[in-house]
Amino acid sequence: MTQTDHRILSVPDGLAGERVDAAIAQMFGLSRTRAADLIATGHVQVDGRDVGKSDRVLPGSILEVTIPVTADPLEVVPEVVEGIRILHDDDAIVVIDKPVGVAVHPSPGWNGPTVVGHLAGAGFRIATSGASERQGIVQRLDVGTSGVMVITKSERAYSLLKNAFRQRTVEKTYHALVQGHPDPLEGTVDAPIGRHPKADYKFAVMADGRPSVTHYETLEAHRFASLLEVHLETGRTHQIRVHMAALKHPCVGDLTYGADPTLAKRVGLERQWLHAVRLGFEHPDTGEHVEYESSYPDDLAHALEVIRDAH
Repeated sequence: MTQTDHRILSVPDGLAGERVDAAIAQMFGLSRTRAADLIATGHVQVDGRDVGKSDRVLPGSILEVTIPVTADPLEVVPEVVEGIRILHDDDAIVVIDKPVGVAVHPSPGWNGPTVVGHLAGAGFRIATSGASERQGIVQRLDVGTSGVMVITKSERAYSLLKNAFRQRTVEKTYHALVQGHPDPLEGTVDAPIGRHPKADYKFAVMADGRPSVTHYETLEAHRFASLLEVHLETGRTHQIRVHMAALKHPCVGDLTYGADPTLAKRVGLERQWLHAVRLGFEHPDTGEHVEYESSYPDDLAHALEVIRDAH
């Protein structure tokens, strides 16, 4: 998102005869390089005419400069996002069903829709605890992962739920369609995860990584893939995807972590088959155990049917 700062000033006598880039640098507090860039991109006029950076200015000349101002990539932009469903809303929390293609909060390099932007655009007031771009956020789902997640609205709820996630008392249940058949059909992956040594957008099982524990059991075994129920003990970025890839059973459609592109195309997937189906925790206000569920979105449901029908 780019805005502009448009300024018009008269050249003072003291800058008479200076090069245009030098005059702009002094009058507007810019570097000479930035001033030269503005001239080269047609953002500068002297007395209504385009100029070159080495042209000279005269006293009393009208200097007109348009400075593009790039918005902060972490700014929360209120914007209602189609497809986000509200599963529960009270004074303490709001529980949503996040669709694929939506980030939880703004981050450098991401200019798409966000959960916090949607909540702001839809009129929800959420907790102010946490960094400004992720206030009220106590958990995250990848952009390419759909499903149920909770956002806190009160400071007390933020504190209690943040601690519950840290203490691992929140029940996080996912379904994942993975290639092949894990052996054993039910088990635990206890393998530390760190940033991938050769690709900073990926993660990997690393000896010096953070402790990561994933429990899985097979719900359905089909010819090309198995449907797993997965319970996370820890909550590392890409944890399920990394652990399944480490077992040589990547999530169907997860090309980043070694999934078969032919199978992904066959089932019509453009993202990993991974969905947060259930979230259970102690409600921060009532103290009661609450549980919220999300059904499979259309793309995952279709891919699963293709796998079920493959003989």
